[in-house]
Amino acid sequence: MGRVIVINSGKGGVGKTTTAINLGASLNLLGKEVVVVDTNLNTPNIGLQLGAPIVPVTLNHVLKGKASIEEAIYEHSSGTKIVPSSLSIKEITKFNTRKIPSVVRQLSQTNDFVILDSAAGFGEEVIAVIKAADEIIVVTNPEMPAVTDALKAVKVAREMGKEVNGAIVTRFKDAKYEMPLSSIKSMLETPIIGVIPEDKAVKEALNRRDAVVHTHPRSKVARKYKEIARKVAGEVVETRVSLIRRIFGIG
Repeated sequence: MGRVIVINSGKGGVGKTTTAINLGASLNLLGKEVVVVDTNLNTPNIGLQLGAPIVPVTLNHVLKGKASIEEAIYEHSSGTKIVPSSLSIKEITKFNTRKIPSVVRQLSQTNDFVILDSAAGFGEEVIAVIKAADEIIVVTNPEMPAVTDALKAVKVAREMGKEVNGAIVTRFKDAKYEMPLSSIKSMLETPIIGVIPEDKAVKEALNRRDAVVHTHPRSKVARKYKEIARKVAGEVVETRVSLIRRIFGIG
């Protein structure tokens, strides 16, 4: 059985979908079987961001019993698999969110990682998605409203008995007006597993309908997402200081 990780935020617009796509793509680069599922059923973005805005079968069809989950899986040119949700107004109602856990279990049987990109907030579909997951990664920006909503996400996950893998801080500028990382860590009571800098490469990747780890593999933001993927996969990630110590035999 593969690991099921939900990417949540509590607040919209913090880089949740970008994180889900790039974490999935980075894990795929590590040789893992990965599928990224757009469980944001009302305002989906996965297909849009990866160049497949309109497809014959979506997660919505699966939840309505009109198709199997295998029919809703599409492979990006990079090799990363995705399950998009529908952009059609006709498809955003009357889906059975109670089916989400069983659908996710099916995907976990054939993949090392199932990455769930959830909607913002804590509505019925978000709760169903968290219920279906093994663990949660919370995404936030370094500002008080986003961190406050991220704290809600952490609390909801823990109340549901889910493991909080950690937090990812996106759009970080290292500016004086931003919340210090130490304060974010203390407030969320969870480790920060990655800090993603503000980078125009992310928008350029979006315009190219691909993950930034593919379009700008040497960019700082791509290196950060790959580092997070190694941590999630359980690999040892050496810091610059520890690498220098090892090279020179210090310590």
